[in-house]
Amino acid sequence: MIFDADAHLTTTGEGILVDELLRKMDKCGVDKSIIWLQPPYMRYIDEGNKYIYDSMKTHSDRLYGIGWVDPHLGRQQSIDMIKRCYEEYGLYGMKLNGAQNTFYIDSENLAMPLIDEIAKYNKPLALHIGADAYDTTHPFRLGKIADKYPELPILMVHMGGVSIPSLANAAIEIAAEHKNITLIGSASQYTAILRAIKTLGADRVCYGSDTPFFLMRVEVAAWNAMLEGEVTQEEKDKLMGGNIARVLNIAINSTIIEASHLK
Repeated sequence: MIFDADAHLTTTGEGILVDELLRKMDKCGVDKSIIWLQPPYMRYIDEGNKYIYDSMKTHSDRLYGIGWVDPHLGRQQSIDMIKRCYEEYGLYGMKLNGAQNTFYIDSENLAMPLIDEIAKYNKPLALHIGADAYDTTHPFRLGKIADKYPELPILMVHMGGVSIPSLANAAIEIAAEHKNITLIGSASQYTAILRAIKTLGADRVCYGSDTPFFLMRVEVAAWNAMLEGEVTQEEKDKLMGGNIARVLNIAINSTIIEASHLK
């Protein structure tokens, strides 16, 4: 099974809709995918979250939606959106992007009140962690959040990549200190991904393509080439799909996959 942990859909501007994503998945043998927004900057995004929900509902065996919230839209409005994403839409988690929406991910006034609300549901919190916004999304800021919520599943999207020089070393160091952090190796250097696997173990890293910014078929081929001779087949199965299924609490063949580092 291949489970892509990073694919964006949009209803406005440049990007892809759900049918195109499914065609891409079929073309390169991807069985399942996380879907979250590729929203425009600083705009109300409830319509987009509703589209994520509708896409997931229509293709519930393949697509798993995670909501998006922007703290600049207002605290109460954002909290209402979090509640809607969980209680009405039944989404699998929430994502904040301090790079695209320009805020410090550990900001006491903007981000943390929303993360406090997200943590009540104990579903994965996804955060963009990239060198494209090294100050606002630095791994050490994620470490502060993980310290406050050690039981909350956290997805470190891009593991400090996206730009050069990357923050991958800092990302790996922070993840090593917090067992509740899982890395998504999208838009990341392949040498850094292998370093993360060797340092943290094969339970802590997930394949992701960052579609449509990267080509899904190319990323699948690259990960297959990268992992050849580096990991066992069992480890590869975890990296290419099993780990993200476990974090989302999704049963694969009627079994919830367990992580050895959490035993």
